[in-house]
Amino acid sequence: MKTSTFLIGALVALMPLTSCVSNKKYAELNSKYEALNRDYNQAQVDLAQCNSNGRNLDRMLADQRDRYQELRDDYASLQSSLDQSLKQSTQGSVNIAKLVDEINASNKYIKQLVDAKSKSDSLNMVLTNNLTRSLSRDELRDVDIKVLKGVVYISLADNMLFKTGSYEVSSRAMETLSKIAKIIKDYRDYDVLVEGNTDDVPISRTNIRNNWDLSALRASSVVQVLQNDFDVNPARLSAAGRGEYNPVADNDTAEGRQLNRRTQIIITPKLDQFLDLIDKAPETQDSDAAAGTI
Repeated sequence: MKTSTFLIGALVALMPLTSCVSNKKYAELNSKYEALNRDYNQAQVDLAQCNSNGRNLDRMLADQRDRYQELRDDYASLQSSLDQSLKQSTQGSVNIAKLVDEINASNKYIKQLVDAKSKSDSLNMVLTNNLTRSLSRDELRDVDIKVLKGVVYISLADNMLFKTGSYEVSSRAMETLSKIAKIIKDYRDYDVLVEGNTDDVPISRTNIRNNWDLSALRASSVVQVLQNDFDVNPARLSAAGRGEYNPVADNDTAEGRQLNRRTQIIITPKLDQFLDLIDKAPETQDSDAAAGTI
């Protein structure tokens, strides 16, 4: 504004002299005036632009200050998380070490179980082989030998052991029981359970109330034959009757009922005798081989 006032004043002062100033001089002064006016206008524009830029810079500075504070807050949060992670990592290392110890102990226990099962399978194979070698082909038709869950099951058909509805052991069964008794006596440290089973056809004899009685009496008869006729230690023997409630086949067919009428001799080996039994399995007598062994 001061510059504009000065220029106007200068022009007013010169006006009385225009008549004394040549046209050339006037034109020169007028050209300078216009140049100065243009410079003034450009200066005003530049000033306005500078003011605008200054305001923009102030806003940018404020934004950067806010961003800086956010970064400081984020840094503090990350530092806190890092400290917590380091603390948990230390505890995690302790837990991992403990877990490794537990896994190693578990693996050792599993290995012991696998070794025990391997010995059990070997023991049962020896026992089964001895039994099957001592029985003839005809006897094997009525005798089924299985190893289930570490226990040997010798299943005898009731039509070989007993007459229908009877619990007296037949003479036909005595030779087969004698061979089974020999195996039982050879493995004297093992417990023996004799278990009677029937079909679901009701019994109709005055001295036997039901299939519970029949199955228990048949098991007891076999136990007493093993004790009295073949000198098996009675302390090792147990008798049990399961009646019709442990079927292995459907009672709706004659074939199924025949399979369900059975007596099982269950031999339970003791684990501490595995290696001795495997290394020193009893040999079958020559008389057994002559009688038709396989």
